[in-house]
Amino acid sequence: MGLKLTDKDYARMLEVALAEARLGLSEGGVPIGAALFDSAGRLLGRGRNRRVQDNDPSMHAETSAFRNAGRRKSYRDTIMVTTLAPCWYCSGLVRQFGIGTVVVGESQTFQGGLDWLRANGVTVVDLDSAECKALLGGFIRQRPEVWNEDIGVE
Repeated sequence: MGLKLTDKDYARMLEVALAEARLGLSEGGVPIGAALFDSAGRLLGRGRNRRVQDNDPSMHAETSAFRNAGRRKSYRDTIMVTTLAPCWYCSGLVRQFGIGTVVVGESQTFQGGLDWLRANGVTVVDLDSAECKALLGGFIRQRPEVWNEDIGVE
């Protein structure tokens, strides 16, 4: 396995996901970003929620980062970093491919499948980022209908 990563390393990784979230917001989309790293902290792929931009309900940030990382024999030593706790769809992606660690910018706005991931052996690190909360919180206040669509609430 790689080096033991610290919260400082995770915060650096979160910056990549935050840059994606900001880009998504500037494109008119939901400001959620993600990035997939290997166990040494090397970036494999990055992405953002592109549901609005691509008119594709499956293009969540984690899905985008995962696709952009390309194929690997195994994902067990990878780290999914996302600005928001992954929804059930993206939590399923983490479990399906055996991603070992999920780092979330925040889980206050949305809890997603974090408890389920933990119960199934995934290491979950919640950085409780004020910036992540503010970015998404502002979007939710301005476009609640798009947010509700994103999380499957009518």
